[in-house]
Amino acid sequence: MGARRQKIRSGLLTVMFCLFPAVYYYLSPYLIIDGTIHGVVTGSGLLFVCQFVSALFVGRLYCGWVCPAAGVQDALARSNDRRILRGNAVKWVIWILWLVAIVAVAVSRKGYATVDPLYKTYYGLSVSDIGSFITYLMVLSLVVIPSLVVGKRSFCHHLCWMAPFMILGEKIGTALRLPRLTLKADPRACVRCHACTRNCPMSLDVESLVQSGAIANAECIKCLLCVDGCASHAIRTGGGKKPQ
Repeated sequence: MGARRQKIRSGLLTVMFCLFPAVYYYLSPYLIIDGTIHGVVTGSGLLFVCQFVSALFVGRLYCGWVCPAAGVQDALARSNDRRILRGNAVKWVIWILWLVAIVAVAVSRKGYATVDPLYKTYYGLSVSDIGSFITYLMVLSLVVIPSLVVGKRSFCHHLCWMAPFMILGEKIGTALRLPRLTLKADPRACVRCHACTRNCPMSLDVESLVQSGAIANAECIKCLLCVDGCASHAIRTGGGKKPQ
């Protein structure tokens, strides 16, 4: 079951990366600002709202299973598998400054006038000319270069402008005790083989989290590698409301 699940996950990430040139406008932070200037709620704005809502129930599952940038980062980890243990606050600085800019522009032009999910796309496609292709390569470099130079999933740790939406969504879902996807652990079953920590694409010390009884960390992307790679079955998926 575990091996098959990871094959499915790997396949989904590969397909999404292949679609990256066609869909990257729907992940664009700039397009939201540009749309706000013209009073338009863009496709990327709608997607980020959906990411936040989904995180209320499944956390950062998007990052582990669907994100186009995830597939290329996991592939590049074969070239540089250095674990990243610090710097996660950088993306929050970027996200806050970006959000302040959006709010300031929206207030200055007194809100939005229309919703256009296909804003500035060509029949829904992001790459339609040489200019948009060059933009795509620039976006791709933000994913590729940090992964090669800094370590595995550096973009997720340091630059991703989407992660804060999902981190906040997961924290709010936890606070509201909503039914949600969780990872539970049995410390007694753990044999300390280090496989979970070694396999974690987000460089988490999963083994230490197991000792607490749950894999609860803002950087967990619900890839389930720790679940599927645990020979002693010390980690499992769970759900339901947070205990009183």
